[in-house]
Amino acid sequence: GNADAILIMGSNAAEHHPMSFKWCLEAKSKGAVVIHVDPKFSRTSARSTFHVPIRSGTDIAFLGGMVKYILDNKKYFQEY
Repeated sequence: GNADAILIMGSNAAEHHPMSFKWCLEAKSKGAVVIHVDPKFSRTSARSTFHVPIRSGTDIAFLGGMVKYILDNKKYFQEY
């Protein structure tokens, strides 16, 4: 509920994990970005800020790109 960004990858959390997905929606209502990475558009995609429909088998490359962007742009909490 206090996150700035949430990455949901390969899961339809809205339908399969509704009790935990409510915390994602609470964080989104406070301004967090919710990114759903899945080839198929689902209810989770509809409720997320971004739906990223990557091709199957490209998830490791996508995560590597996310980590590189976070490190290059210092988008992490230094104190943490």
